[in-house]
Amino acid sequence: MHALPARRLHRFAGLVRSGDVAPATGPLRLGVDLGTANIVLAVVDGGDQPVAGAWRGATVVRDGVVVDWLGAVRVVGELKTQLEDRLRARFTAAAVAIPPGIDAGTTKVFGNVLEACGLAVDEIVDEPVAAATALGVTDGTVIDVGHGTTGVSLLDDGAIGFSVDEATGGHHMTLVISGALGMDYDAAEAFKRDPANADLVFGLIRPTLEKMATIARDALRGTADPGTIHLVGGSSSFPRAVEVFTEVLGHPVVRPADPLFPTPLGTAMRRSQP
Repeated sequence: MHALPARRLHRFAGLVRSGDVAPATGPLRLGVDLGTANIVLAVVDGGDQPVAGAWRGATVVRDGVVVDWLGAVRVVGELKTQLEDRLRARFTAAAVAIPPGIDAGTTKVFGNVLEACGLAVDEIVDEPVAAATALGVTDGTVIDVGHGTTGVSLLDDGAIGFSVDEATGGHHMTLVISGALGMDYDAAEAFKRDPANADLVFGLIRPTLEKMATIARDALRGTADPGTIHLVGGSSSFPRAVEVFTEVLGHPVVRPADPLFPTPLGTAMRRSQP
């Protein structure tokens, strides 16, 4: 990952976590990422520099399908209002990220969420394309380890060559921890996220990480050159996840410092400058 995209991504992550607003130049653009575990909104300026962001944990999407439409509308609407109040601006349109490979009817539901929040659909962006935009790459492989699924996409000149999405993600890690330690699901999720438990958690979830990496290896089998393999998604955040993926894939893997945020940031960014 080049220095400029890395700085931009780090800046955006800081804005989301702090609630701060950065100076802007030129027209603002809003992006909406309806994730399996989090909804994240991103705002960039005319130069695609991050200006603000907002997020909230939400389980409105499962396996690429919006399963709680009203919940999605409520959260996106509230986060939009927060950003408008901070920025003293009003948004009438937004880009939205979608899982790759979903059908037209499912795609329309993602757009309907925006429209119910008073937002015209400015652009519909495949999640791996959005992540690649934020990372500053047009060719290579994006592995997105989400809460519900592991997605593998091969990019060629900024377009998806192929994409595979299978049901193994952070949710399954939490189930493993819950069963092993006799905790209920919410307690296991909190235990998983606590850095103080990192070594024990890694020992428990390593087989799940290996399964995710195997999904990627199988998807890329027969690919002449996967290019640089980029690991993104909140469930790839564990310190030794890169080690596991590199070992299983037999190919170097890189991960940004803030792997949860490439997709929402890239959703807001423009694919080409006007």
